[in-house]
Amino acid sequence: MPVEIGKIVQVLKEQYPEETLALTDISKRRDPFLVLISCLLSIRTKDEVTAIASKRLFGLAKTPEEMLCLKKEEIESAIYPVGFYRRKADQILDISRLLVDEYASHVPNTMDELLKFKGVGRKTANIVITLGYNKPGIAVDTHVHRISNRLGLVETKNPYQTESALRKILPERYWIPFNGLLVMHGKTICTPVSPRCSICPINEYCAKVGVTRFR
Repeated sequence: MPVEIGKIVQVLKEQYPEETLALTDISKRRDPFLVLISCLLSIRTKDEVTAIASKRLFGLAKTPEEMLCLKKEEIESAIYPVGFYRRKADQILDISRLLVDEYASHVPNTMDELLKFKGVGRKTANIVITLGYNKPGIAVDTHVHRISNRLGLVETKNPYQTESALRKILPERYWIPFNGLLVMHGKTICTPVSPRCSICPINEYCAKVGVTRFR
């Protein structure tokens, strides 16, 4: 199993150079606060919309203190049209306030602490840990969950179980890039319905679990 995983990651890295990965814009920030806010904006929002909204917002504020100087309406205007932009404006202000009041404006680097923040789930927390702090973590979204099961690497029912299973079988050196690679693969080739198996670079390693129709 570890050998196959290594081959899968290697092939996907060749297929999707770093500059094409969905999270590249977020990962380049390196600042945990900016990574956290970008992740919140990206939820149920297309990558290109997230990138533009993040750029507008961070042109106004890049720290929790600066964010709290903005009115909610200013944040809403900056991040529109990301999904649920009004709710996310509230979340950004709530998180910024909590960081200033209880964390000396420093984003925590542990799962337990990050999950205390409103709107932050395990996927977002893992992205902050990996891309903001360069610490080991596996961010699992619908693409990672679906493809990991489809490949036959895991047999799980939800992203939380998938994360736990991957931690046991995936060598730690692959943890950080795994999310970006599978997200990109899921958007372009290994789609939810009728995946493009005929052009898939890792087709020979795939068990095609649950696949009833493909191209």
